[in-house]
Amino acid sequence: MKLAEALSERADLKRRLGQLKYRLENNALAQEGDRPAEDPQALLSELTGVTERLEALVTAINLTNASTHTEDGRTLTSMLAQRDVLGQKVAIYRDFLDHASEKVYLARGKEIKIHSTVDVASLRKQVDAAAKKLRELDVTIQGINWTTELQL
Repeated sequence: MKLAEALSERADLKRRLGQLKYRLENNALAQEGDRPAEDPQALLSELTGVTERLEALVTAINLTNASTHTEDGRTLTSMLAQRDVLGQKVAIYRDFLDHASEKVYLARGKEIKIHSTVDVASLRKQVDAAAKKLRELDVTIQGINWTTELQL
């Protein structure tokens, strides 16, 4: 199994966990004399199977990520950490720059003057470069995911 396939299965298992939670909650109570729409014991058994598979899959994914090295010697784990942190940084910068470039309208515009505290245009160029680096890193990671065998 390729790493990308394992990641896809992991996402599916997480969705199933959410659905099972919802179904269990909907079948936790029933009026006296009535039966729930689904058997809670069967749902709990399914939950056990899904969580056991998810745990095994996550373990294999993490071991694979930690032992897969790129051409420059970095592990896939370090690349994933870099991608996550860079993505957060880019998002924070974009939100900040959106606020810094807002036009402020005052009822009495003569009393208070509002101006940006940073060079928005210059910082946007830096953020665009970081976003490009993030996209390139993600493409590299996706390529590795499709060529790396999952270590079981």
